[in-house]
Amino acid sequence: MKVLVANLGSTSFKYRLFDMTDERQLARGGVERIGDQQSHAFVEIGDQRNEQTVAAPNHAAAVEQCFAQLTDGETGCLESAGEIAAIGFKAVHGGRAGGVARVDDEVLAAMDEMARVAPAHNPPYVAAMRQLREQLPQVPLVAAFETGFHQSIPARLRHYAAPVEWADEFGVRRWGFHGASHRYVAQRTAELLSKDGLRVISCHLGGSSSVCAIRDGQSVATSMGMSPQSGLPQNNRVGDFDPFALPVVMERTGKTLEAVLEMLAEESGLLGLSGVSGDVRDLAEAADTGNEQAKLALDVYVSSIRHYLGAYVVELGGVDVIAFAGGIGENRAAIRRAVCEGLDGLGIVIDQERNAAAGGESSVHAESSTTQIWIIPTNEEIIVARQTQQFLQQT
Repeated sequence: MKVLVANLGSTSFKYRLFDMTDERQLARGGVERIGDQQSHAFVEIGDQRNEQTVAAPNHAAAVEQCFAQLTDGETGCLESAGEIAAIGFKAVHGGRAGGVARVDDEVLAAMDEMARVAPAHNPPYVAAMRQLREQLPQVPLVAAFETGFHQSIPARLRHYAAPVEWADEFGVRRWGFHGASHRYVAQRTAELLSKDGLRVISCHLGGSSSVCAIRDGQSVATSMGMSPQSGLPQNNRVGDFDPFALPVVMERTGKTLEAVLEMLAEESGLLGLSGVSGDVRDLAEAADTGNEQAKLALDVYVSSIRHYLGAYVVELGGVDVIAFAGGIGENRAAIRRAVCEGLDGLGIVIDQERNAAAGGESSVHAESSTTQIWIIPTNEEIIVARQTQQFLQQT
């Protein structure tokens, strides 16, 4: 079975193609600048990369272009597009439509309901999925929702202390995100340690970041709540924030609620704190040259990670593995060091030399550490491919 895993943006379509008989990646590619007069398509098959200018007025046309590249007689890896069993989507927020589901009218309606809390993700996905259903009816579309991994979180950690009918009627609760990444970390740590029942704290740190407490492969708590805007400070999204500050800001600035929410979603987080950038690389460079606001942004970010790390050590009753994933988690030794600093009394000791020299999947804990500390490059796409394959086999 061959599964195409899609990652959609408002003007982009990126994919990876897997042969699920051995989970081998056959190709990766995509189309950028969808809707422009000239779009850019690329495909990588083995060591070969091909690029071309194409016409892609919408996402369905972009998928057709990808199919054409994959079935090209000279450079492709498929004889026909019919070899693709399904397109699996790393969908973000389905609300009442969680887990893994065939994309149909009900699923799309559920995603529409959550568009206000996932404004950067749900609208482009819904628009593209509708186009693909109409123009490519022969290809099954499967949505693997990021919230699905967190369905195991107990009610006491899922509910806000708000009127209970808000949760029941409006879905106001902690949903959690980055499910594919945290699921991969859970599975990979069990493989690496050849052990079940592990207590893992997964730190997915990147442009969008979250921390997840995992026991025996299942999520028991996570930092993001009802929306991807919550939890840790993101590159340009606020993270945890007191809602009673909203009327104060609105009164003092004269801005509408919509305008303030847009600022919290697009001009806050590390960007808002630093006034420099939302990119940790830029902030580290600025901090090194004495920029105090950049240093503050990094300090707030690390402190927020440590806040959830401490809470989850208590929730799990200890921790066997701390795993760092995502672009920041994998590549920024200084962030890993700062997160683990001074935690010797908890049995969390990072090896400074190993941490500084680490690259790719590797352990960075000291010999004296009772908690293992790992860098685990995440693979969200293979998780979605596995979920899509399993769904097709069960239906």
